[in-house]
Amino acid sequence: MIRSDGSQGGMAMIILGVALLILVTTSSFSFGQTKKPRTLDELAAYTGADRHQILLDGAKAEGKVVWYTSLSGVYRELVDAFKRKYPDIAVEVYRAGSTDLGPRLLNEAQAGRYVADALESTPGLLMLLRERGLLKAYTSPELSRYPDEAKTKADGARIYWVTDREAYLGFGYNTRQIASAEIPKNFQDLLRPELKGKLAVTTESSTSRVVGTLIKYKGEEFVKRLRAQEIRLFKASSAGFLDLIAAGEVAGSFVVFQNQVTVKKEKKAPVDWVPLDGVPTNAGGSAIVANAPHPHAALLFTDFIIGAEGQKLMEQFRYGVAWKEYPFKREYPERGMSSAEYENAEDKWLQLTRSISKK
Repeated sequence: MIRSDGSQGGMAMIILGVALLILVTTSSFSFGQTKKPRTLDELAAYTGADRHQILLDGAKAEGKVVWYTSLSGVYRELVDAFKRKYPDIAVEVYRAGSTDLGPRLLNEAQAGRYVADALESTPGLLMLLRERGLLKAYTSPELSRYPDEAKTKADGARIYWVTDREAYLGFGYNTRQIASAEIPKNFQDLLRPELKGKLAVTTESSTSRVVGTLIKYKGEEFVKRLRAQEIRLFKASSAGFLDLIAAGEVAGSFVVFQNQVTVKKEKKAPVDWVPLDGVPTNAGGSAIVANAPHPHAALLFTDFIIGAEGQKLMEQFRYGVAWKEYPFKREYPERGMSSAEYENAEDKWLQLTRSISKK
């Protein structure tokens, strides 16, 4: 029934107006949801199903990624594998120790000259760069396999870095110099009389980390008692130190890397390794550099390193992976510290190392 006041026409206009409003609102919402991320900020937080394709297309347009790393050996294989998978993206590598990478990155940032896109290094440097605002928090679908303790959280699902490799410190020894009955099973056994004069350590930072773990488990007074064991101190790299053990110049040490012993054993060297109460763990982490000039390539490359292919290569070079279980308890001496606190702790541990050993 049509009323003479035209109210039916008015109602029709209201309904039409509402429909148009819903259409406009829905279209605007859809546009907002499908807007492609372009900046580093947008890309670092993006979790859409098309993320990989967006990164790949953007990386091809950028043409390259610049990677700063303190990795040795395996870094070449990682780069080659990435280039085989993504031949249109060049990889420029600057490889140096963390003590050299830090000043380089800080100087570049101070000069406003941003070169690096992605970074792989040790926690001390990563903590320093995070505190200076030089790391970009990011997310990745590859993070799902990693336990929370392997991720340094930022906000929401984003992280500053994730542990992409581990190396484990325990008791390494020459099987011809130390009998099976003399092999220590725990930290307390390091004081056994039969080991007196047979042990040695190095001036490397790995020794300091072990001393820090010893203090956590047994206390500083226990560490000081090790002086009675006549522990020798060598200025040598971890690999060079293991060569001394393999040659019989050193019988054993509680600051030896498992992965290096594994490689030596495969070459028939008379060496072996056992974990003690806690196993100090040297870790490396993958991060994105703030103001990365090639943001798509930075994230694509980092996805590769922390993903299945990159981690498989890490294992081939005898690194441990963060999400796997091992028959020992891992310890991370730097966790919970600021970079300044960790630096001070390392200095203290090094001084204690020198005080309990002899050259």
